[in-house]
Amino acid sequence: MNETKLSRGEGLGGALRLHPLLRMVLRRLGTGLMTLFVVSLIIFFGVSLLPGDFAQAMLGQGATPAAVASLRQHLGLNLPPSIRYVHWLGGMLQGDFGYSLAGTRISSILGERLFNTLFLAAYAAVISVPLAVLLGIIAALYRNSIVDRLINVVTLGAISFPEFFVAYILVLFFSVRLTLFPSLSQVSLGMPIWDRLYVCLLPALALTLVTMAHMMRMTRATIMDLLSTSYIETARLKGIAPWRIIVQHALPNALAPIINAIVINIAYMIVGVVLVEVVFVYPGLGQLLVDSVSKRDLPLVQAASMIFAAVFILLNLLADVLSIVTNPRLLHPR
Repeated sequence: MNETKLSRGEGLGGALRLHPLLRMVLRRLGTGLMTLFVVSLIIFFGVSLLPGDFAQAMLGQGATPAAVASLRQHLGLNLPPSIRYVHWLGGMLQGDFGYSLAGTRISSILGERLFNTLFLAAYAAVISVPLAVLLGIIAALYRNSIVDRLINVVTLGAISFPEFFVAYILVLFFSVRLTLFPSLSQVSLGMPIWDRLYVCLLPALALTLVTMAHMMRMTRATIMDLLSTSYIETARLKGIAPWRIIVQHALPNALAPIINAIVINIAYMIVGVVLVEVVFVYPGLGQLLVDSVSKRDLPLVQAASMIFAAVFILLNLLADVLSIVTNPRLLHPR
C-alpha cells in the first residue's frame, strides 16, 4: 500500500514537473515583471517630482482656485502619491491610462501612435536583418580582405553617427538634392500600403544604418569562430564549396547569438526611434513622447514611457527564449 502511494506521488510529481524551457520562460517572465514594476515606480514618482500643477495646466492660467481645486479632487491629485500610484498602476493593468492635458483619454491616442512606431520598426527590420546577415557572411567568407575591411568601415562609420545626423544626411541627399522622397513622413490609418512604404523609406533607412553594424559584426564573429572547428575543417577536406559550408554547416550553429543580437536591435529600433521620428515628423510614439514633454503633459509622458519599457523588456525575453530554442544547450550552462 505504501509502495502504491509512493508510486502515485512520484507520478503526480512527474506530471507537475515543468519542461526546462517553460520553467526558464516563467522565471524570465517573473524577472521582467519585477523589472517593469521597478520602472513604473521610477517613471511615476520621477514625473510626479517635476514642478507644475497638472490641474492648473489643464484649465489654463485664468482658472479660479476653486475650479483648480475641484479638478484636482476629480482627478485624485489631492490624494497621497502612494495612493495615486496604486490607482495609476491598476488603471494601466485594465488598459486605462487616464486623461491627457487636452482632456482626451490617453488610450484612444496611444493606439494609432503605437501602430505607427511598430510599423516603422518592422519596416526597418525587414531591410536591416537580411542585409546585416548577408554582409556578415560575406565578411566572414572573405575575412581580412578588402571586402571585409570595406564592410566593417562602412557599417562602423554608420553606427558611429547619432540617429538624427544620419536622418538629416538622408534628407539632404534624397529629399533636398535628388527630390526622390519626402522629407516629412506623414501617414494615416487609411493610407494605402505602398504609399506608406514610400513615405516611410527614409526613416526606415536611418534606423537600418544605425543598427545594422551590431548584427553584422555578431554574424561575422560567430561564423569565424565556427570556421576554425574540426567539423568545418572536415567539410573543407571533403571539397564542399565555401558558401555551402557557411550556409549549411556554420550558420545553423551560429543562430543563437545572431538571433539574440537581431531581437535586441529590433527592440532598440522600437524604443530608440524617438530622434528619427522627430526629424521626419513621423506620427509615432516617440514623436508623441517628445510633444508631451514639451507641453508638460505628464500623464502622456508616463504612459508612453511605460509602453516603451514594456516592449523593451518583452523583446529581451523573446531574445532569450529564441536563443535557447535554437541552442538547447543554453538551458544547462556550466
